[in-house]
Amino acid sequence: MKSFDALLAESAERHGHLCAGQVIGVRMAMLGCRLVGIENPKAPQFRKKLIVYVEIDRCATDAIESVTGCRMGRRSLKFKDFGINAATFVNIDTRVAYRIVSTETSRNIAKEYAPEERDIRRQQLEGYKRMPDDLLFEVQRVGVNLPEWEMPGPPRRHAVCSRCGQMVRDGREVRIGSESLCRLCAGESYFYPIADPDNRMHGDSFKEIGT
Repeated sequence: MKSFDALLAESAERHGHLCAGQVIGVRMAMLGCRLVGIENPKAPQFRKKLIVYVEIDRCATDAIESVTGCRMGRRSLKFKDFGINAATFVNIDTRVAYRIVSTETSRNIAKEYAPEERDIRRQQLEGYKRMPDDLLFEVQRVGVNLPEWEMPGPPRRHAVCSRCGQMVRDGREVRIGSESLCRLCAGESYFYPIADPDNRMHGDSFKEIGT
């Protein structure tokens, strides 16, 4: 694996700017890979051996993606919308897994590691670079259930929604009684239909969703 400075520079370029979240994400990814025995996640021999679960859609997640090479499109990066600055790293071969959480106390002690900085943001950025792992993170050995349909590669499970007929892949259907439903028809839609100016609905499928 490249040095911290090199990985941070790559991550900041991909993310669009350097920030404290990038520092946390890069360090979290480096530590996670080391704990699960992945020496270099982008090397050919390790490229398909790592799955990472991220729990927040903020700066650190971009850094983790940059360092590990894990991608949602490759099904090696999983998003759990918990709002916690944390990630779990899983070695697919050994099933060894560690969850790493960014500590809230690190915000308060960052100034102790960057006393020359007067700006709070600069204190955090430089302090997070310098403080030891055991102050920046909480680490826990965990187990992660990995069903076959969660693994990278082509879909291993398909279901057809009994209401709207939509194909649902990768075990994401919902069983309600005897019905197999997509999550939209099960009431989990994140959107709602809007009529355009001439009072037409966009897409016939809107008539079925949520009914």
